[in-house]
Amino acid sequence: MKHKIKKIITILLFIIFTISFFYSLYRIIIWRKNNKDNSRINETLHKYISTDSNEKYNIDFDKLKELNSDTVAYLKLENTNIDYVVVRTVNNDYYLDHNFEKKYNHSGWIFMDYKNKLDGSDKNIIIYGHNTVDKSMFGSLHKTLDKNWFNDNKDSVLIFVTPSEINKYKIFSTYKIDNEEYYLKTSFNSDSEYLKFLNTLKSRSYYDYGVELDENDQIITLSTCANNGKKRVVLHAKKIIE
Repeated sequence: MKHKIKKIITILLFIIFTISFFYSLYRIIIWRKNNKDNSRINETLHKYISTDSNEKYNIDFDKLKELNSDTVAYLKLENTNIDYVVVRTVNNDYYLDHNFEKKYNHSGWIFMDYKNKLDGSDKNIIIYGHNTVDKSMFGSLHKTLDKNWFNDNKDSVLIFVTPSEINKYKIFSTYKIDNEEYYLKTSFNSDSEYLKFLNTLKSRSYYDYGVELDENDQIITLSTCANNGKKRVVLHAKKIIE
């Protein structure tokens, strides 16, 4: 009897192991395909993005909008892999698992908070992306937490281009924090409330970027997950008026 029970347990364990193995293999295949698809898409989109001799960005937003009407901007952060067309829809869920072609994809796409308007009234433009294993999307954002990155990029700026403006943002804060919604605020009741918000974000930074802030500043926020969703890696930068 004991031998029979042992044999049944062995068979069940073998079945469980086999199912687990093939499921893991399936997940790896899907993961590689998703990443390959997004890499192909990003390469295609860059046909409509260029810079001239003065490093001025020329972006064919008309063509990008033909490909996806949700297109709202282009985002680039030097010394990371962040170099993407940004989309926005009516919620903050869709592009978590859909790519630029609006096809299901576990890596999603880079997207703007649906509450942002891009009409000049946004105090805090928020951009989301997954922290992917292959360092695509916002998978390289964590590099900004490294002291070597900070030392080598004291004057680093973030490029954010919309159909109406080519903007540069100077980084003033990078940090990791528990999952929360405080830094995701997009509107404020008063200048004093906003200034307190800015000072709080600056005080969280791992490093002092030497950037002064006031209630007239407009900022951009990049946010991604860390520690299996328990934490967030966050970057804030203020718009440079040239």
